[in-house]
Amino acid sequence: MTNVLVINAGSSSLKYQLIDMDTENVIAKGLVERIGIDHSVIKHKPTGKDKAEIETPMKDHNDAMEQVIKALTDPVHGVVSDLSSIKAVGHRVVHGGEKFSGSVVITDEVIGALKENIELAPLHNPANLMGIAACAKLMPDVPMVGVFDTAFHAKMPQKAFLYGIPYSAYTDYKVRRYGFHGTSHKYVSKRAAEMLGKDIKDLKIITCHLGNGSSVAAVDGGISVDTSMGFTPLEGLVMGTRSGDLDAAIVPYLMGKLNMDVDQAINYLNKDSGVWGISGVSSDFRDLWIEEGKGNERAKLALDVFNYRLKKFIGSYAAAMGGVDVLTFAGGVGENDWDVRAHATEGLEFMGIKIDKQKNDKMRGEEMDISAADSKVKILVVPTDEEMTIAQDTYEICCK
Repeated sequence: MTNVLVINAGSSSLKYQLIDMDTENVIAKGLVERIGIDHSVIKHKPTGKDKAEIETPMKDHNDAMEQVIKALTDPVHGVVSDLSSIKAVGHRVVHGGEKFSGSVVITDEVIGALKENIELAPLHNPANLMGIAACAKLMPDVPMVGVFDTAFHAKMPQKAFLYGIPYSAYTDYKVRRYGFHGTSHKYVSKRAAEMLGKDIKDLKIITCHLGNGSSVAAVDGGISVDTSMGFTPLEGLVMGTRSGDLDAAIVPYLMGKLNMDVDQAINYLNKDSGVWGISGVSSDFRDLWIEEGKGNERAKLALDVFNYRLKKFIGSYAAAMGGVDVLTFAGGVGENDWDVRAHATEGLEFMGIKIDKQKNDKMRGEEMDISAADSKVKILVVPTDEEMTIAQDTYEICCK
């Protein structure tokens, strides 16, 4: 077996999957939570075996990786005999800046570049680097690959990624649209083409990754030519707790009115806004639908704003590509929320986008074509698999 370990490290959590790339079957997966906090726990699920949940102190990511390795090699709930069974490790890295247009073997030079990009992703890159450092310490002879959220969008043309500010902001400070959720958009667009039995080079695809964080991408011939997230993941759609697009002048205005400093303003836009900020109820769409059903007008308004913004992006990206052949929905909301899919596409029949209501209403988290028989655009639900994309890239680079 050619086993690839996929690591997605957060500031206090670490998700992992061990995948046999000969069959592309997941052997085991798990989640470490509360790293550096009381009651640290690892939740480990081997395929075909019972889930193991172990609470043990973990002061840092080194401790967390030790627990992952222990779980994978445990005589009872482990799946491999020793670390020699793991041929490579693929790391999700949020921000690669302009240095990386694809996945790369992690070297000292790559780590240096990731450190340079910390200012572009202060919440994510440090955690990703901690995961890399922990694996390097515990598995020094196993090659590692960095797979970047930004890489899939690296071929966007300048007309799509530049902002309307002095050009020197780009040349001197690298202020531009980078885009995120790249591994998801890459997987979903590729899988959509496979579902339809067509060459992705012949398709114009709009991919909607919808969850607590949401983004839309225009994928023309397999290349991302535009995407809704920008310099940071704050731009674009209204999200769970993020504001999405807004007039930049609002920020200093509210800073004055609410007596906020810069950090407080960033927190306000990232954690207190979105559908949570509008509704005052929740950032979880399931809660919003329940509240709307009870007559909560602000919950309904939050959903209306989200769906309207999504619909505008779908229309604008069809215009950017000169048409659309396929529209896809992925992510926790995109895969499971039939109401969002229905409302976001309502009124787009003039573009050839028409959902089959019966198929859409019963669709929950599975691959399915939900387009009406007379829809000119194929509408697909494609559950995303970012871990598989990371594993595939790692396998291609290290194991072939």
